[in-house]
Amino acid sequence: MTRNAQRLSQLVSTFGPGAMIDLPTRSVVVGGLEQWDMKSNSFTTLPEPRLTMRLEKILKEQGRLDPTANLSLRTPPTSANTRDGIPNGVAAPVFPTWFICEQVETNASGAVTTRRRRLVRWQDLDSKGRRRFQFDDGRKSDVTPIRFVCACDKGHLQDIDWRWVVHGSISCHEPMWVEEKGTSADPADTSVVCGCGRRLSLQDTFQPGRLGKCRGERPWLLDRDPEGCGDNLKLLTRTATNTYFPQVHTVISLPSEEDELSQLVEELSGDLSGVQTVQDVGQAKRFNPKVAASLGPYSDADIFERLQRIREGAKSDAGRSPKLAEFDTFASGRSEIGTNHPTAKLYAQTLQRSIWADPAAEIDLSGIKNLVAVHRLREVSCLYGFTRFEAAPTGSDGDIEDVQLTVHGAPISRHADWLPAIEQFGEGIFIHFDETAIKRWLMNAAAADRNQKLLVGYNHWQKRFAGKAPAFPGTPYVLLHSISHALMAEIALDCGYPASSLKERVYALSSQRGGGEIDRCGILIYTASAGAQGTLGGLVATAPRFAHILRNALDRLRICSNDPVCADHEPDDRSGDRATHGAACHGCLLIAETSCEMRNLFLDRNLLVPTMSDDLSQFFK
Repeated sequence: MTRNAQRLSQLVSTFGPGAMIDLPTRSVVVGGLEQWDMKSNSFTTLPEPRLTMRLEKILKEQGRLDPTANLSLRTPPTSANTRDGIPNGVAAPVFPTWFICEQVETNASGAVTTRRRRLVRWQDLDSKGRRRFQFDDGRKSDVTPIRFVCACDKGHLQDIDWRWVVHGSISCHEPMWVEEKGTSADPADTSVVCGCGRRLSLQDTFQPGRLGKCRGERPWLLDRDPEGCGDNLKLLTRTATNTYFPQVHTVISLPSEEDELSQLVEELSGDLSGVQTVQDVGQAKRFNPKVAASLGPYSDADIFERLQRIREGAKSDAGRSPKLAEFDTFASGRSEIGTNHPTAKLYAQTLQRSIWADPAAEIDLSGIKNLVAVHRLREVSCLYGFTRFEAAPTGSDGDIEDVQLTVHGAPISRHADWLPAIEQFGEGIFIHFDETAIKRWLMNAAAADRNQKLLVGYNHWQKRFAGKAPAFPGTPYVLLHSISHALMAEIALDCGYPASSLKERVYALSSQRGGGEIDRCGILIYTASAGAQGTLGGLVATAPRFAHILRNALDRLRICSNDPVCADHEPDDRSGDRATHGAACHGCLLIAETSCEMRNLFLDRNLLVPTMSDDLSQFFK
């Protein structure tokens, strides 16, 4: 039997619980955490106290985690561990349960030729693999899942009740077909027709309330929402991009400067998540061979003392954005950050200016303080929920957005006290910008005027979230975000990494709680992978050529293939996400959304270099 497999990273991003996946003979919805086979050592507990404590604190505040639970992070199950010959994996219920026969019946009567295919249910298919439907005359036809389902803004998902939608309260058991005319995918050209003569144009299903009220169904959890629903259902194409927006929180692991015991306890903090007393340490040693092998020589009291110290430090960090600690580490100015060891979570070097600031590049680098070569880093990403139809807006400080304030988030489990996460290793470069230089630039009349235009665009964009969107990230963030995209595109040409494998973390932060003047400015461009591609050294090797790479990146932005339309774009009252952009399009600054931390929002190359527009707000002269 063909094994249907997904990569571990896909289960915490594109295809997490609640997402629909096309298989060769059917479509399925990925099951919730209770349906993951987490037995027989099929998973690994990931130690990352900063991320664990932060998620635990916020999810408890939102009522999405039991107040008495101790959260842990676990990798998805791997099929390498088998039990009774059956590989570990994730259960995925069949969804939708309506199918269309592939056998086409053509009607050429009249001026328009129509094609229709039989609409059948899962239980109507043959019992052997349920791949075919048998007509009354003995003919058999392969089937394919219907493209359309329905959902609501709270993430609930269910099959369309086609008989009710077509007939209303009238009972009918005649066969139904999906009828199409023309060659376009226009909903007006597609109808669901019944043998009794009733029909429904797919275009009519977009009318509010036409598909009925939501029953709160959650097929990935095999239940209904206990709080009910009652919202109007919306038509959803199951393969469309708006069916699933994962909510993923990511941090960069920071080095531990403690003694050997503290490092061992931190590495095993995931396995020790249930330890609450000194006596629990002894039980963990007794029943967990991994803990016994690593911590056996040490006393239970010393182990518990180190564990408490790590937890207290993580709790203090839980009240602020994880980006603050990351920036302070990278921008410390120390010649070496972390330890140069294969098992180290982070190892970086702050390079001397003579190494990367080549005068021959003929570019003003006075706005950059330091360049840090990150030889090794560890990225931990955790999935904690998802949304449909509308992605929850992301805060520029990298914090967890309150999904319930902007769009409704759906849970990935009923009562699980763990979340799926993955760790990936890689390398990168960190550019520390001079906050004073950026502040002086913002005081220029042209930059101040551009700042006002960006703010107007943001105010128009945030109306779609009823005034509950994250705060405006600030023009310094737009500047750094635009530089980051320009550098990623140029670095991909220079170092050999594919552009889609590069990622960014933009640091435009304030040290004051609740926001304030931005006094931390930097960019981390990195790559992280579960395989060797993440640590090939290509990014670090670009450091001596950084001045030339930056100059080339900026030169490419002076003219865009979509100019003058792109250069003249203003972030005013444009529709959708275009209201957050200045001069930015797919021809210049927009990149793969898997690489961008802000879904390609808040970009403007007019802030970087002179363009065809008469705007003079550029940072680089």
